[in-house]
Amino acid sequence: MAITAAMVKELRDTSGAGMMDAKKALTENDGDMEAAIDWLRTKGLAKAAKKSGRTAAEGLVAVKVDGGRGVAVEVNAETDFVAKNAEFQAMVGDIAGAALGAADVDALNAADLGGKSVADTITDKIATIGENMSLRRMDSVEGDTVVSYVHNAMTDGMGKIGVLVATTGGDEAFARQVAMHIAATNPAALNEAELDPAVVEKERQIQIDIARESGKPDNVIEKMIEGRMKKYMSEVTLLGQAFVINPDLTVEAAAKEAGAEITGYVRLEVGEGIEKKEEDFAAEVAKAVQG
Repeated sequence: MAITAAMVKELRDTSGAGMMDAKKALTENDGDMEAAIDWLRTKGLAKAAKKSGRTAAEGLVAVKVDGGRGVAVEVNAETDFVAKNAEFQAMVGDIAGAALGAADVDALNAADLGGKSVADTITDKIATIGENMSLRRMDSVEGDTVVSYVHNAMTDGMGKIGVLVATTGGDEAFARQVAMHIAATNPAALNEAELDPAVVEKERQIQIDIARESGKPDNVIEKMIEGRMKKYMSEVTLLGQAFVINPDLTVEAAAKEAGAEITGYVRLEVGEGIEKKEEDFAAEVAKAVQG
């Protein structure tokens, strides 16, 4: 596969590696971006890539809580201008309200919203506003206590990052602190048991390869891997992370002090994982003016 300058730039931006290292990584892995990142990490030439956090699409995340159930929805649009549009925001709020009674995103698309399905409502709004839109995701959480938090809220209950936290015991103030922590750190799972085994095994293999590059004896390598995997778990699991409110405690220890058990959470960020063609601000304005 031909390695283009654009591919090299993308890998450099993602990994922080030098130009020649990025080109070699792509060449060694036949242009596979994820494999190239792993190759760079194995050689000690890249930071751990946070591929899942690439924000590309515009729109809003809205959260709603009713008793022991909370829901979060992501509705996308083409530009940030639409996300700031009151008409779009009202529709997103109505969709989030309808989500309280829906089991999943398919059921939500079919749910009634003032005599029309959510899907038809979005289609009508596309015609009115003049931009493509979609209901991309919905997630929910249930528990004895459920709180919501929106980071940099654009209007009530919606913004670019929405978080829900379910707890047993403790109080809402602590649960809201945890929600703020989740917004900032974006953990991959609540605890080690909830991590995708394939993701854990992939990380373990990367750490094995890194350790072997050191040329140290097998018994030393085993200890290196054990220590690095422990550090990895403390970085990607919510309960294992240092609590942003008090970094001397893990989130799990802070919950214990507060008399609370964190039973679940949801974090949605607008455009997470979607690739988008980069456009400068002037081009975005021009597109909006052209309608």
